[in-house]
Amino acid sequence: MGSEFNTKSASRSAATDHDVVIIGAGFTGLYAVHRLRDKLNMRVQAFESGSGVGGTWFWNRYPGARCDFESIHYSFSFSKELQQEWKWSERFASQPEILEYLQHVATRFDLERSFQFNTQVTAMRWNDVNNYWTVETDDGKTCTARFVISGVGNLSVPKEQDFPGAEVFKGDIYNTGRWPHTPVDFTGKRVGIIGTGASGIQAIPMIAKRAKHLTVFQRTPNFAAPLRNVPMTDEEMDDVRSRYDELRDASRNNFIGAPYEPPQESAMALSAEERRAVYDRYYDGGGFRMLASTFQDLLIDRAANDTVADYLRERIAERVQDPAVAELLSPRDHAYGTKRPPFESNYYEAFNRDNVKLVDVKKNPIQCITEKGVCTEDAEYEFDVIVLATGFDAFTGPLLNLGIEGRDGLKLSERWSDGPKTYLGLAAHGFPNLFMLMGPQSAAAIYNNPLAIEDHVEFASDLIEHMQKNAFTTFEVSANAEAEWGAHIQEVASHTLFPTTQSAYNGANIPGKPRVLMIYVGGAPAYRKICADVVEANYRGFDITGKRRG
Repeated sequence: MGSEFNTKSASRSAATDHDVVIIGAGFTGLYAVHRLRDKLNMRVQAFESGSGVGGTWFWNRYPGARCDFESIHYSFSFSKELQQEWKWSERFASQPEILEYLQHVATRFDLERSFQFNTQVTAMRWNDVNNYWTVETDDGKTCTARFVISGVGNLSVPKEQDFPGAEVFKGDIYNTGRWPHTPVDFTGKRVGIIGTGASGIQAIPMIAKRAKHLTVFQRTPNFAAPLRNVPMTDEEMDDVRSRYDELRDASRNNFIGAPYEPPQESAMALSAEERRAVYDRYYDGGGFRMLASTFQDLLIDRAANDTVADYLRERIAERVQDPAVAELLSPRDHAYGTKRPPFESNYYEAFNRDNVKLVDVKKNPIQCITEKGVCTEDAEYEFDVIVLATGFDAFTGPLLNLGIEGRDGLKLSERWSDGPKTYLGLAAHGFPNLFMLMGPQSAAAIYNNPLAIEDHVEFASDLIEHMQKNAFTTFEVSANAEAEWGAHIQEVASHTLFPTTQSAYNGANIPGKPRVLMIYVGGAPAYRKICADVVEANYRGFDITGKRRG
């Protein structure tokens, strides 16, 4: 049953086509439609640029695409019935299975009828007089809504291809973030892949098995630990189903949002042998345990971090036969965990194959793409296929892509010209009634996303319900609250090693992008408490219908 309040009440200052427009059909968009339409009885219109639901998992279909949180944790918790009826087939689900799960969610809760697919939001303008948003789409149509919820995510805009000459290449070029929906056959082909981030690390072993020859172009190596994926048995699923409440509570009280064993206090408090035993245990344990369950001071103390970095480099040297290649694959320019750590299955072993070559493009930069392939400073490589695994314009790119204009025609692109400014990573001053769920300056980057998404959607829907019940018209983040949150993010980060690393976390992967830390690094429990305190204080930091709340 939905809430008792009447959405046609006087709280709406002018008639609108919809109460809420929702953008995106991934985890965020699906749960937002369910929560606002089915629980609050609101008139909802959702838009999705793809032809179906899935978000990240609709677009990222490259070989080896797989989640790095366990399937049982990387899933919705809002419905006990959904938890009980779904069975995961693997410890870490692959892209097809996650997409199948999201399609099941959409069907089970009849969500697709609220979406208009194959539709890109191209502009959003706030009406200061009537207090609503006008939303424009690429089909030339417009609609109005009191509220807009962005569920576009952090990784939905691939980094633009910046190698000259791509248009003259005679073969095929694929981007891991926009992979074809039909199979790509690499059998007997000469393939070049550019990038060794998370997507490249997953794709390289898979492509190497099929290609005649694979050339890997690497600018910066990453610390990768084993994923340790295995099938899920019926007995394991039955055990999980019997303990889901316990597992979800433990997840929400864990730093990264999964019920991993708590870490020991300090890597420096143990002997080298004792420390090695801890690292061995969690290296073999798979997934984020290497970061989350070893030592508390890895992201705080450089000496402690050096111990895990040295360990991981040793393991790379054990697995890669050629010492020179092992050294190229061994990071020495950043602290472990200050980039999102990727996880791998037979990645390092791929470089032991006769048909795989590693090229250091930091030493020999790529100059251009030619008719035949890729040209570096010292050689030209001929390919039938080029794969771009070059990452995303993360955190701000998806929101700036929406053409948002707030009060007095203020463009979000101008407001954020020197970096994002938000309150809690949820909303921004000058942009009323707009929720930027999982946005920059939230905890999303290091918080298991489905649970983080549920937190954000519920915060937004609860605030909307509060406004409806009290006949409020608009909310807007106060300038002071926004500034204080930005200062808090930087203060928390200053006690960690994150500011020492150039990465997507601070925009360093995009030429010309402002260099500013765009994530909250205090962890899920601290972030959840901050948000709960804001609500408890009557939405402190939000101006609601012109009345200051805090």
